[in-house]
Amino acid sequence: MRSTIHVTGHQIECDVLNPDGEAPWVVFLHEGLGSIDLWRGFPADVAAATGRPVLVYNRHGHGFSDVLTEPRNVDFMHHEALVTFPEVLASFGIERPILVGHSDGASIALIYAGAGHPVAGIAAFAPHVFVEPEAIASIEVAKERFATTDLADRMARYHRDPTVTFRGWNDIWLDPEFEDWDITEYLPGISCPVLLVQGLDDEYGTLAQLDTVENALAGSVERLELSDCRHSPHLDRRQKTLEATTRFINTITTDG
Repeated sequence: MRSTIHVTGHQIECDVLNPDGEAPWVVFLHEGLGSIDLWRGFPADVAAATGRPVLVYNRHGHGFSDVLTEPRNVDFMHHEALVTFPEVLASFGIERPILVGHSDGASIALIYAGAGHPVAGIAAFAPHVFVEPEAIASIEVAKERFATTDLADRMARYHRDPTVTFRGWNDIWLDPEFEDWDITEYLPGISCPVLLVQGLDDEYGTLAQLDTVENALAGSVERLELSDCRHSPHLDRRQKTLEATTRFINTITTDG
C-alpha cells in the first residue's frame, strides 16, 4: 500500500507490505540510485516468505519523494541514518526493526544501529564502510554513461527528476572531500545479528568491506559471497539472496 509521509520537511513515498503480519517489521533501505520499484519486487518476496510486515521507502531525492533542491553533503548518509530514518520509523510506530540495506542503504543501516538505536538484525548487501578506488572508478564510468547513453530516460521511469537524482549520488561520491568518508567507528556499537552479502564480481567494492565489518562487530555474523554476482545480489543471484535473507529473518524471530 503506497502512501506519503512528511518527515524532516519533505514528502517521502512509502510502501507497506503485509501490514497485518507479526512484528518485527522488516525495513528496506535502497542503494544510491535506488527506489521502491528498483528493488524489483524483492521486498514483496521477503514479506511472502517470512510473513513479516515490510516497509520500503524512497529517500528524499529518490523515486517520487520530494526532489533534492541542493547538493548533498559528505555526511548525507549520517543525516539519513541519525535524523531522517528515526522519523520514518516513528511515523509507522516501528520499534526494533530488521533492516535490509543495499549499498548506500546498507551503510545507513549500519550507522543507525551503530549509533545505539534498537535493531533486531541487519542484512547488508554490498555495504560501503569506507571509500575504495574500485567504487570511484565505477562511479566515474556511471557518470560517462549518464552523459552518453539513454540512462536518464530509463531512470525517469523510477525517479521524479532523474538528473537531480543521479547528480545527487554521483557528484558527492566524486567530490575529493568524500575520499575520507568512513563509518567504521560505528561498527563496534552494533550488537545485533548481521548478514553480510556481496557479489564476487562487485564493481563498486571489494571483500575488504565485508572483512572490515565482520572484524569489528560485537554480535553474530553470517557471510555470503556469491559468484557470478555484481553489485546487486538480490537481482544477480536473487534466489540465493532471498533464501539467505529469509533464513536470517526467521532465525532472528525464532530466537527472539
